[in-house]
Amino acid sequence: MKLSLLEKKAALSLAGIYGLRMFGLFLVMPVLFLYAQEMADFTPLLAGLAIGIYGLGQAILQIPFGYLSDRIGRKPVIIIGLLIFAFGSIVAANADTVMGLIIGRAMQGAGAIASTLMALAADLSRPELRSKMMAVIGATIGVSFVVALISGPWLAGEIGIAGLFWLTAGLAFVAIAVVQWVTPSGNLKTGNLAVLPAKQQLKVVLKNGQLQRMNLGILLMHLFLTAIFVILPAQLITKGLPLTSHSGTYLILLLGSFVAMLPALIWVEKNKAHKIGFSISVSLLVIANLLMGLSDDLTGLLIGLGIFFLSFNFLEASLPAIVSRLCSEDNRGTAMGVYSTSQFSGAFLGGIIGGLILQYSNYQWVFLSLACLSLIWLIAIRGMTSLVD
Repeated sequence: MKLSLLEKKAALSLAGIYGLRMFGLFLVMPVLFLYAQEMADFTPLLAGLAIGIYGLGQAILQIPFGYLSDRIGRKPVIIIGLLIFAFGSIVAANADTVMGLIIGRAMQGAGAIASTLMALAADLSRPELRSKMMAVIGATIGVSFVVALISGPWLAGEIGIAGLFWLTAGLAFVAIAVVQWVTPSGNLKTGNLAVLPAKQQLKVVLKNGQLQRMNLGILLMHLFLTAIFVILPAQLITKGLPLTSHSGTYLILLLGSFVAMLPALIWVEKNKAHKIGFSISVSLLVIANLLMGLSDDLTGLLIGLGIFFLSFNFLEASLPAIVSRLCSEDNRGTAMGVYSTSQFSGAFLGGIIGGLILQYSNYQWVFLSLACLSLIWLIAIRGMTSLVD
């Protein structure tokens, strides 16, 4: 069964809104720490907080925004969230202290509309085609991350960090226009437990050990990602790679890791060998963090980063699909809500942990700490049973 014209329009417009917003959040990640170093109130902890603080608002406000959308409608809530996001971007663009950056980034995160976007996607799609709608949106998030990571250092050299935040604010207003004039209006479906969580669904989800392993996994994945970008840009420069070369380097590593990951992902799905795939991927995370922490030269750091991207791409593609299979249709919305909250919590914790360790120790201990957390995840995977039929 194919998506109708209305469903295609909804899928593409919602994916565009989600993509523009995530692009703005990720765009400054590869360069924000370097920018913060030039400010008078700089400390590694505050700079790490500026990078990861957006995840705190995202984690806390997903469910309240979703609840509000049930009361006043999806589109008004999405527009409110995008306005908050745009205002936070403007605050960050005008900041001349790290604390100002933290406030702006926190406001960016406070526009927590992911759950509402997903709810609107469900409103605008037939149940049997809802997975296709979500797949389009999910793919856009991945593309947004890759494009932002590659273009961030280059654009920073062209328009400056403040320019990146102004660009992000502009993209938020473009997204508002898409919501207002392109995205179809859905019929509000109150009581749709597949979309918004309820207490009984939440209890069922939290008692599911398999789902909790997936939630731990996505939390750690985004903790690693944020913590690494607290320290990576400066280390690349210290080891001889100028900022102007970072975009090209990320492009090569990401494309290479994607090409290497795709056959593995296909093999795992075909043979239903998810536990083996997870075990290998998390083992690679241990190796990657050890390499980045213990290597004294640029080559070792880049090899470790390439291995990290390989594992990250595999797990980022696998985890959401596994979560959707581990729960019933009635609990799927709740499960994905908890999963998203775990993801954004990881981003927040990564900024805090990376900055805190760097402030009182050195970059090597950040990587070694991440390697230890990878080992904990690897131990948790041992308790996994067969994930799919």
